[in-house]
Amino acid sequence: MDTIPMVSSLLSSLANYSNLPQGSKEHEEAENNEGSRKKPVQAPRMGTLMGVYLPCLQNILGVILFLRMTWMVGIGGVIEAFIIVLMCCSTTMLTAISMSAIATNGVVPAGGSYYMISRSLGPEFGGAVGICFYLGTTFAGAMYILGCIEILLVYIVPQAAVFKMEGLEGAEAEAAMLNNMRVYGTLVLSFMAIVVFVGVNYVNKLALLFLACVICSILAVYAGVIKTAFEPPIFPVCVLGNRTLVWKGFDVCAKVIERENATVTTQLWRLFCDSEFLNATCDSYFVNNNITEIQGIPGVMSGILRENLFGNYMDKGSFIEKVGLPATVEPDSIPTNTNRYVLADITSFFTMLVGIYFPSVTGIMAGSNRSGDLQDAQKSIPIGTILAITTTSIIYMSSVILFGSCIEGTVLRDKFGEAVRGNLVIGTLAWPSPWVIVIGSFFSTCGAGLQSLTGAPRLLQAIARDGIVPFLRVFGHGKANGEPTWALLLTACICESGILIASLDNVAPILSMFFLMCYMFVNLACAVQTLLRTPNWRPRFKFYHWTLSFLGMSLCLSLMFICSWYYAIVAMGIASCIYKYIEFRGAEKEWGDGIRGLSLSAARFALMRLEEGPPHTKNWRPQILVLVSMDSELNVEQPRLLSLTNQLKAGKGLTIVGTALEGTYLENHPQGQQAEQSLKKLMEAEKVKGFCQVVISSNMRDATSHLVQAGGLGGLQHNTVLACWPRNWKHAEDHQSWRNFIELVRETTAASKALLVPKNISAFPSNGERFTEGHIDVWWIVHDGGMLMLLPFLLRQHKVWRKCKMRIFTVAQMDDNSIQMKKDLTTFLYHLRIDAAVEVVEMHDSDISAYTYEKTLMMEQRSQILKQINLTKTEREREVQFCVAHIYTRLSFFFGHATESGKICEYLTVMHTFTHSHSLTLMNVYERMVDDGFIFRNQSNLRRMHTALRLNEVIVKKSQEAKLVLLNMPGPPKNRSGEENYMEFMEVLTEGLNRVLLVRGGGREVITIYS
Repeated sequence: MDTIPMVSSLLSSLANYSNLPQGSKEHEEAENNEGSRKKPVQAPRMGTLMGVYLPCLQNILGVILFLRMTWMVGIGGVIEAFIIVLMCCSTTMLTAISMSAIATNGVVPAGGSYYMISRSLGPEFGGAVGICFYLGTTFAGAMYILGCIEILLVYIVPQAAVFKMEGLEGAEAEAAMLNNMRVYGTLVLSFMAIVVFVGVNYVNKLALLFLACVICSILAVYAGVIKTAFEPPIFPVCVLGNRTLVWKGFDVCAKVIERENATVTTQLWRLFCDSEFLNATCDSYFVNNNITEIQGIPGVMSGILRENLFGNYMDKGSFIEKVGLPATVEPDSIPTNTNRYVLADITSFFTMLVGIYFPSVTGIMAGSNRSGDLQDAQKSIPIGTILAITTTSIIYMSSVILFGSCIEGTVLRDKFGEAVRGNLVIGTLAWPSPWVIVIGSFFSTCGAGLQSLTGAPRLLQAIARDGIVPFLRVFGHGKANGEPTWALLLTACICESGILIASLDNVAPILSMFFLMCYMFVNLACAVQTLLRTPNWRPRFKFYHWTLSFLGMSLCLSLMFICSWYYAIVAMGIASCIYKYIEFRGAEKEWGDGIRGLSLSAARFALMRLEEGPPHTKNWRPQILVLVSMDSELNVEQPRLLSLTNQLKAGKGLTIVGTALEGTYLENHPQGQQAEQSLKKLMEAEKVKGFCQVVISSNMRDATSHLVQAGGLGGLQHNTVLACWPRNWKHAEDHQSWRNFIELVRETTAASKALLVPKNISAFPSNGERFTEGHIDVWWIVHDGGMLMLLPFLLRQHKVWRKCKMRIFTVAQMDDNSIQMKKDLTTFLYHLRIDAAVEVVEMHDSDISAYTYEKTLMMEQRSQILKQINLTKTEREREVQFCVAHIYTRLSFFFGHATESGKICEYLTVMHTFTHSHSLTLMNVYERMVDDGFIFRNQSNLRRMHTALRLNEVIVKKSQEAKLVLLNMPGPPKNRSGEENYMEFMEVLTEGLNRVLLVRGGGREVITIYS
């Protein structure tokens, strides 16, 4: 602690002592200096004693010590009460160690624990725990006010009760007491709220008085304990049989007394009998049992400790009995005159005692809340807080032993001191008078209530001004000097809800939950920061370890469920809801928190694990690289491409949205940043979760190639590329676009990545549209690893496609058993767990093999996956007849240029004149044109065109009304001289279809029948 100050310095420190949270004094100064041009004088900086130790001491010692500590010892026994105190004090000590490490790792501004948790665990945890801490502080204010009213109505002026309890028994008396608490509690709360609203300077000026009350009360108790060693105070307790009597309405603990040689009945007799005469009719229990007067405070040397070692839990309404005294009870008799006995007002058990006691060890954040007022916060906070906890722990533990050693067990179990003439039980032990404790505890609880109503609104204001919880922003405003007016109003309303509960024993477990949750996350924050070993984690306080933080966190969690498991679930539910709300609706903040660091460490670990090998087929999911183009304004030209991406994300895989810009990086860097912002904005609008990447290169081809090659990181790379079919590719000025597209197809094939190409992307649905009916048709021509099966399944998980049904068309040769083939394929889909209708289309085998365009897509691939479906291999040839106009349209593109179109048209017309009586076929025309020397023979072009036309006819016939058609996409020719033929071949294949998704597999299985 600080060096011993001079007397003048000590007096100055005492004069400037304040127990208000940081920010309150600034508001006070702003209020006092309003309208003045003078600079406000900076408040004197405080040291460890005045700035941390005494405020913590004042916050920790409070209402529970004065009103419930003796009762807890009587009910639970010295041993169990000591265990409770040890657990709770150990929890706060471990939390203080973690808090000291966090508080000394930089400056802690206003907000205290909220600031520490939010900056250590991120805005989501910080906001959730900050609001829980705020609720705990607010309910603490309600608890202090209820304690203040209990002292006032039970021990100071019982006659002030609005609802009289004279002559009432049981539930009626309890209801009257609760109503009195509600009425007076509301009045006191209103008065305190007005005092805080008018100005915190009034609270500040009374801080020293409240501190003096606490210290004087503690000293009076210890002085009284010492006095009992040689002169115990006289507080007799009257016991009837073994039942403790309420000492009220009588003066002598006896049935009769001798007066002037005559036996006279006492006032106690008249309480149990119908007259004052000896022959009166009396209560049977009164008649059958003797009256015994015992000493309520036998003293520390009496040996009463042995009787008080073990617990004596009771049900509500049971009699408080003196152990060892005989009692006679008539069998099956109903107790009468129960209001004359001291009764248990609640059912007691161990976990309830923990919940009631824990608020008495809270208040350890008082030092960290005032770090801005300290001379050396990084030195004062750890020393002052740990010393305060040590001091209060010694006080609590010694109190348990001393109360058990000095006070009779029946008095300890008497919560309201009814057996000792209505005195406060702890007051009976005090020296020189019980009134020292009564008055001291009254002012102490008043001060604690005022401090809670002062601190809680400022905590809420700090949360609101951070902007992480949108609906709380209104509470960030206040008066001109910054006083949190709206936050004070909300605090008073929440506090009123606690007062309406009207029972200190029921309010205490509620705030225990919120404080325990706050302390748990302080420990978690320290443990996370320690384990991550971030470079910025350099606390000046060195006496911490992550194991201590985890032990503290475990104790907090355990105590939450020990106190009340249902309150714990509710508190955690509230925190979880706030967390999710901030995650989805709150403002994004980058505070360098530990959760971000934990995410980085977890991501690094996961990436290293992914490097161990390729994922199993069961773990395969589409990791999509979406290639989009930008217009001159740097806006995305195909926004529906991101809509389709969103609809494919049922696989929960990686998404990278990439675009390419032409130019040099140094000159076009601003345009790259603008394009990136445009991508992020569109991704947010389309609800696509992923990353965006902009590549600038000297030409678009290279930029796209860089994206395909370098996208992703380590094992988390894209395995699927999604790109649009090039528009207007037939125009001479756009010839480079389709050449780039074909190169993209070649590169994805070489990189073993799947390729998805939506055609007519503008016709695809947005995320807001819904298909109420329709089909998704899959044309399974060649086996592609299962992509054609998986993609419709993923699409149907999205609400846009959910009501569409899936149909699979497969192709068989003419001699195949189509019925058996359909049955086997249906069984295969059943094992794949895919719900789809199956249809087998019979076509010429030559059409299938010619369709593939390259050897890797030959029929043998499909036969491997469908071997179990018993396909046969036969060949037949069938010719398809076309009209002259149709032939002209196709041949004019493939075999001539625009300048030759007239010749082709003239030639076909002449041919039609001579063959008008016969069916004109493509094969006839082609062969005749070759024989006449009009064109050169190119059998491959003929076969591909013939295949495309035949397949297109069948697909249009079956799937023209389908909402989406999925087709195998063949690869481009190895010889670049025929690339335009490939593009036209694809156009012919998809002609007449509205929405088409061309799919090219990546060369590996992506779906399996095995679990």
